[in-house]
Amino acid sequence: MSLLTTLKDNFLENQKNLFLSIFVISVLSRSIIAYFYGDRFLENEWAILVKNLYNFGHFSLLTFDDLFLPNLWMPPVYGYFIYLHALIFGLNEKLASIVIITQILISSITPIIFYKIISNFFSKYLSFIGVLIFSLFPLIIYSATQISSATIYLFLILCFIYLILHFDDKKKFKYICLIGIIAGILILTRRDFILLYLFSLIYLIFFFKINFKKIILILIVSLLTISPYILRNYVAFDKFIIHSGLGYNVWKAYNPNAKVEGYYEESEELKFKISKVKKDINYRINEDKIYLNEAKIYINENPSKYIKLFFNRLFSFYFLDLESSQPNYYNKFHVFPNLVLSILSFLGLVFCYKKNFKLNYLILCMFLILLVYSLFALLPRYKLYILPFQIILSLSFLDFLIKKLSKNN
Repeated sequence: MSLLTTLKDNFLENQKNLFLSIFVISVLSRSIIAYFYGDRFLENEWAILVKNLYNFGHFSLLTFDDLFLPNLWMPPVYGYFIYLHALIFGLNEKLASIVIITQILISSITPIIFYKIISNFFSKYLSFIGVLIFSLFPLIIYSATQISSATIYLFLILCFIYLILHFDDKKKFKYICLIGIIAGILILTRRDFILLYLFSLIYLIFFFKINFKKIILILIVSLLTISPYILRNYVAFDKFIIHSGLGYNVWKAYNPNAKVEGYYEESEELKFKISKVKKDINYRINEDKIYLNEAKIYINENPSKYIKLFFNRLFSFYFLDLESSQPNYYNKFHVFPNLVLSILSFLGLVFCYKKNFKLNYLILCMFLILLVYSLFALLPRYKLYILPFQIILSLSFLDFLIKKLSKNN
């Protein structure tokens, strides 16, 4: 037993071997799932965007005759990510598989970033358990094998959080630049990150006691990072805009047929209104206004229905969606680990409060993500974005139990 304990301790102490093991385990698990269940072709929005950019030089999702509407609907980073692969390997039927290979590599590095975060709060043994859960969690593995920005976003947001947790007034300008650049890329990956970003900067000021000038520098670097896309949109639409589609996302979540996952089929009346929108450069912007106005009507007619739906989404997001229409949602490999982790993390939230401003930052990040996402329609893959925080809270509960048992013995 002592020999096994020594070997275990040596393994955990040697970070190089630990990280290599985590990476290999992650690559193997994701490769196996990709072989059986991974996407094989570009489809829907990403296929249209990349093909238009590759063949015609227009990053466009919608066309009217010879008019390519500059994309405002889809956040641009993932489209350009796929396009970069197309430039190198060509736009062919193997492109999706090549993108998946890159995602597998990125997804296999992400657990190492996660380990670097949680090792600040837990023992090496608990941190190893946490990173093993993260590496082998079914939803995280599966997401890496799909044509979706989820894997890229998860990697970037954990990099951002790691940098925030290790930020202090002694950090040099290159560190500030790195935070600003990653934040800018995240804004162009998912628009909701803007709220998390602003919250993080406020937290840096009040709890990390970071000099206000450094916060301004981070903001400037972020603005410079997103400026090419904003300028491109200003030239096209004569206004400063990053994304459109807010109205559509609100309508999906706030219409009489909406459930947790929203509802996507327009009524005949709504289709008629949209058909009257002028097919010019501002089509998407004006179309989005119609969706937003429609949602406002429904909310004003029955506000209590949508307040109840908000709390239903909140429960579904944290624990389990009891009304999901997704064909594979109730698969035991999805439901069981999600439910166990959700319950353990909730217990960690209830019993394991610590006066640690860095750990509290992570908890507040999770709450912010929960609240923001629960305002809109929820897809099962969105659970991915709170999983790291739920793992951390679950580890807090395990740490609490271990110390309690040790004290009693």
